[in-house]
Amino acid sequence: MHLPHQRGPLHDLPDTPEAYDAVLADVTEQALARLTAEGNLEHPDCVDDIGDTSLGITSLLALAWQRTKDPRLPEAVRRSLAFHLRERVYTEDNPGYPNLRVRDSGLPYARYTLAPGAHPIGDWPSTVWALLQLVNVLEVADGLLDDELRFELAELGHGYWRWLTEATFFNPQEAGNQAIGCVVGGLMLARGLPSGGEAVRARALELYTDEIRAHRVRDRGALLPPEHGGAYDNNYGPISLSFLAQAHLVSGEEVFAEDGDALARYIDARLTGGGFDNGGPRYSEQHSAFESVLGLRYFGARIGADLGRYRGDSRWARHAAQADGGVDGHFAWMLVWQIQDTTRWHREPSQSPARHQLRAGTVSVAFDDRMTPAVVEAGGTYCLPAAVNRQHGFGPVTGGFLLCRPMGEVRVRDVRADGLTAKLVTKPVVGRDHVLRHVRSLYVTDGTTLWTTVAVERLDGTPYLLAGLPYAEDDGDRVRRTARAAVSSAGTLRLTHPDAQGAEHFDARADLTQEQAAFALAEDPRGYGNPDLGWRHLVSSTALEAGPIPDAPDDLHVFAVRYGTEEPFAVSVERGEEGLIVRTDAFTAVIGDVAGDAHAEPELTLRR
Repeated sequence: MHLPHQRGPLHDLPDTPEAYDAVLADVTEQALARLTAEGNLEHPDCVDDIGDTSLGITSLLALAWQRTKDPRLPEAVRRSLAFHLRERVYTEDNPGYPNLRVRDSGLPYARYTLAPGAHPIGDWPSTVWALLQLVNVLEVADGLLDDELRFELAELGHGYWRWLTEATFFNPQEAGNQAIGCVVGGLMLARGLPSGGEAVRARALELYTDEIRAHRVRDRGALLPPEHGGAYDNNYGPISLSFLAQAHLVSGEEVFAEDGDALARYIDARLTGGGFDNGGPRYSEQHSAFESVLGLRYFGARIGADLGRYRGDSRWARHAAQADGGVDGHFAWMLVWQIQDTTRWHREPSQSPARHQLRAGTVSVAFDDRMTPAVVEAGGTYCLPAAVNRQHGFGPVTGGFLLCRPMGEVRVRDVRADGLTAKLVTKPVVGRDHVLRHVRSLYVTDGTTLWTTVAVERLDGTPYLLAGLPYAEDDGDRVRRTARAAVSSAGTLRLTHPDAQGAEHFDARADLTQEQAAFALAEDPRGYGNPDLGWRHLVSSTALEAGPIPDAPDDLHVFAVRYGTEEPFAVSVERGEEGLIVRTDAFTAVIGDVAGDAHAEPELTLRR
């Protein structure tokens, strides 16, 4: 089975003016065929996220008219605007809406679902989206609007802004993408108001500083806008990056560039070379598509990284679409901004070492906050952390206890030499016996395969290295579920599967995605709960288990695994004057003593 949402890299889609004109031409034909006598442009199957969709298609038609002067479009734009003003602007409180600060304000808002009280919790983001569609119409519809209609639309936009920032709590879902989107709406609205624009701009910047930036969450060394209660979501995080790009383009304020650069570097570090990623507080495997292009392209160029390798959902490659493939106006402002921005994709990997990433050629390792691998990519296969006895990660296991959680500072040393790229991670750990041990993990790649060597003070019993959960593999422009990986070990190697049944035991041979399993274990319903928290309830999983090499120094257990090939390989490990010497057919590495250099940093030398 294929993963449903991760498909081709976003930078593979043509982004020339001609390509975008073809997209707008397709939207135009669909819209004109759909336009009702009342002026409605909504997809007939649209139920949720509907309050901004007709207006979104209107903005695309206005942009198409700006570029082509198609004589059919002015009347369609005016009729669809009249429909929105008449049928999709609500001023009476939605029954059951829980986030009001002012009752019966009379201010306009948009509904997530049209039926009163049906799903009021979505009205705040739907109003943000309606505001963004509206300001886009105001900016691209020159020559289509008379002064009276332009004034009415500007007043509506100001009313949306006041409902979002005065009548309700700001950002009630703790969703960074929604909150930054609201700020962008304010910044763009300020440019089109006949009066009061400076106050709106100042309030938007104040909200960003006090309500978003001040509440950033740290993960993997970066401060990030919080997303639905977590630091980052692999669906919404790149969307937040797009909002930061537009905020910088609109306002010129350096804070948006700084925060976007930080988020972009974080995404680059956690994203595999093949573009696979998973994890987040809402949609752990669902990926955005056109909604992410602006941010990934804009900030990829700024930081010099190939962020376009991110695998998007090609069903939404150009615009939101319903199940039949028909255009849906939801999030249409992103397509408008994407077309207006002339930044080109940066396609070369960043050359700067990143603490939480090892990457060369077709091999990459993304590390979590504890410097334990979060994803290992080699040979076109992606391995996730495996689970044993409710413990998750990569590392030595003895007596059912996984030694990967640090008890103290984690040290990292990056080295490049002779066409090899390496990272040494040293971390102090404590087992159930309360003995402090130092786990030294060496990762070396030639860009095709990955050698991992892990050394730890000698353990009791029959230890093994928990070396990953084979999970997915490249299959053309799709990602396919898998239960195996091309891996070899200098010791014994076995692929085990859980004996027990149930949601707490993930068997990679089953037709089940990580996202589905995570939501089955989450405390709240799908779409509201935190799948990452659910996944942490996993008791056991399919796992690669590697035994120690036979000829290690007497006081050590050493494990050696090679990802990306099943060919046997040999490793020798011995002590030398400078430290622990690791030899393979491909390289020799010297790992300095645990004490490290004069600053207690780990020492590593490497040569072919």
